[in-house]
Amino acid sequence: MTVDDKGRARILVAEDDRTTSFLIASMLASERYEVICAKDGQECLRLVRTMQPQLLILDLMMPKIHGLDVLKQLRQDEHTRDIGVIVCSAKNYKTEHDQARELGTYEFLSKPFSKGELLDRVQRFFARDGEYGGNGLQVENEPTVSADLYRPQIQRDSGSYILWGTRGSIPVSGPQYVHHGGNTSCLEFSHGDERILFDAGSGIREVGLSLISDPPRKLHLFITHTHWDHIQGFPFFAPAYVPGYDIAVYAPPNIDQDLESIFRGQLDRAYFPVQMEDMQAHFEFNYLGEESVQIGDVQIDWEYTFHPGSTVGYKIEVGGRRLAYLPDNEFLKGYLGPPLRELDREVEAIHRRLIDFCSGVDVLLHEAQYTHDEYPEKIGWGHTSVANACTLVKLSGVGKWTIIHHDPAHGDDFLQDKLNLTRQVLRDLDCDVEVFHGYDGQVGYL
Repeated sequence: MTVDDKGRARILVAEDDRTTSFLIASMLASERYEVICAKDGQECLRLVRTMQPQLLILDLMMPKIHGLDVLKQLRQDEHTRDIGVIVCSAKNYKTEHDQARELGTYEFLSKPFSKGELLDRVQRFFARDGEYGGNGLQVENEPTVSADLYRPQIQRDSGSYILWGTRGSIPVSGPQYVHHGGNTSCLEFSHGDERILFDAGSGIREVGLSLISDPPRKLHLFITHTHWDHIQGFPFFAPAYVPGYDIAVYAPPNIDQDLESIFRGQLDRAYFPVQMEDMQAHFEFNYLGEESVQIGDVQIDWEYTFHPGSTVGYKIEVGGRRLAYLPDNEFLKGYLGPPLRELDREVEAIHRRLIDFCSGVDVLLHEAQYTHDEYPEKIGWGHTSVANACTLVKLSGVGKWTIIHHDPAHGDDFLQDKLNLTRQVLRDLDCDVEVFHGYDGQVGYL
């Protein structure tokens, strides 16, 4: 092996980043190697031919001449074809590995690397005393995966949720509803062994089918209000017909009928072939009070929303994380102007409780059912325009907003356009909240 007049092996470092080049040179010099540096591929080829190093440490992404082209030229020249090469690059892909091997590279060192890794490869190269395998050089195996590989896991400590129904008014089907789905309102929240449902629209049928394969258990069902699209799936909820299930139903007081009579009425012989007496689960019907409802570690609070009849929204809190569910809420009823950054004193007084209820929640599930063109004809129907919903989001400072309760007339293409418009309105408000459209089957984590 050729050495300099001080008995040192000569190494050329071809690296365009000055800091990296200096670090490599310092590491090698500390072990008494003679080190020469080249700042680009062109200079590398010139120094190889004039200095005749025993080993070249070669970066791939270099200016003027790419590292692989440098390798090709070295192998084509009889005076340089036997020089050892260690490729040192951040481009640690199979393609680069294969090309480097084909060109006779001794080894591939991935950036970033430690001093020990660099010196180990250099010392092993010289320990072979120039006797190298295929094409004059050693071909090493693929780098192994580190034992301390980073493996992030989804955090479920604060629970997860599934949107089983995201449509309002009436279920729909057809090719124009494939992405968002057509089931009416139903949300499932899970934490530990607790399964908590919100609303019993047609989406609750899917929940029942997912539950029925497990042993009977206690379930909690919270109803925002008893309009048809929020209870119509109840007769098709399979656990209701299985003995051993204990189903607690919660809802705000209704001035027209008691809660049990409303559910029992859906199963009247004039409407349905099975009556409530045929349901073998145990039911209890509860009216919401001023106190929070505590289910295991999950706390559930409620607040009245702006919608015809006795209608509420719910807030789930567990492990310091919060989710608010308000599928029906006509925020700023009758307002047709641009989105507001702040409310005047009288309007704020009307909406302060609801804004505070939503304030700072990590996830907001809230409607924005009507476009600006549609809303003037829908005032008083109990649903919010895009601009007014954006105002609520801005004033509440929520973490993430998922829009639910889509109008049955809005197909997938229309909803995508509406979502783009919603994002534009939020940008105009300088509100950088993440916003998405909910769809049937969507899974989220609190």
